[in-house]
Amino acid sequence: MIDMGVAAQRLKPTALSTGLGRPAVVVLIPCYNEARTIGRVVRDFASVLPNTPIYVYDNNSRDDSIGEAMRAGAIVRKEEKQGKGNVVRRMFADIDADIYVLADGDDTYESPAAPGMIQRLISGNLDMVNGARHAASRTAYRRGHQFGNSMLNRIVAGLFGDQFTDMLSGYRVFSRRFVKSFPALAKGFEIETEFTVHALELRMPVDEVLTDYRERPDGSESKLRTFHDGFRILWMIVRLLKEERPLYFFGAIFGLCASIAIILMAPVFLSYMETGLVARFPTAILSSALMLLGFISLACGLILDTVTHGRKELKRLKYLEFASTRALFADAAGDD
Repeated sequence: MIDMGVAAQRLKPTALSTGLGRPAVVVLIPCYNEARTIGRVVRDFASVLPNTPIYVYDNNSRDDSIGEAMRAGAIVRKEEKQGKGNVVRRMFADIDADIYVLADGDDTYESPAAPGMIQRLISGNLDMVNGARHAASRTAYRRGHQFGNSMLNRIVAGLFGDQFTDMLSGYRVFSRRFVKSFPALAKGFEIETEFTVHALELRMPVDEVLTDYRERPDGSESKLRTFHDGFRILWMIVRLLKEERPLYFFGAIFGLCASIAIILMAPVFLSYMETGLVARFPTAILSSALMLLGFISLACGLILDTVTHGRKELKRLKYLEFASTRALFADAAGDD
């Protein structure tokens, strides 16, 4: 873990420059009905990252979020398609920069940690630094959310790799090569899961630092619905497993079908061995069909695994089209 206070003192964000005619660092803030907090969030990031463009993308807010963000000095844009995933996809497509700081507009994340996270990205030549949430108070992290997050973290760690303790954090710093190679298929809060799996599948250099996570201010309500969004995230994990690990996915279907077929067929086979007769034709036919279905599923898994391998190679080549963080910030990395 990096010492955030020391790193923040070392880094001088205004001095970061690649000379490529685009901002070295930008702050991206998705926003939906955050009028009570968005102004403070913008001002806090502006204070720790001076002269850094701060973009607030409003997602059909019904309150004065746009006005509050503009008065705080943010560049405000709109995304009509509802959902955080849609907003992030639009941000990544629209904004051209070298380092992207992504945070929510609910004033729960620790903005002073941003310089240290940027410094860690540059000095480590990384593609993503995840801000793992450390509850600043007992009420900051609801038990339901904490349990669900822990469970989903274990699932993703078991399926794709164990490099993160808080894969659902909304506070991250990305390299340009991560952002411009990220497909962004999710529509809602499952976008954080997609971030994690994208990094793990391409074996990107990543890190995670602890950041304080505080409770929402009075009058501000969470947009995350524990069960609804939890099931959507779980469904996204299943989809990503099917797409990124098809042999595991369809192999599991083969195992299930084969097991059921063997269990159903066992008494029929024993009866046949004793009497020479097949007494339960429907069961025998069902068992045969299940076994056939299992082998078809296994064949699909083998074929799709080859296709997925080719897709992964193409994604890796696209990722390598962009310069690494260290190449863009050679001077800043050398000063660390």
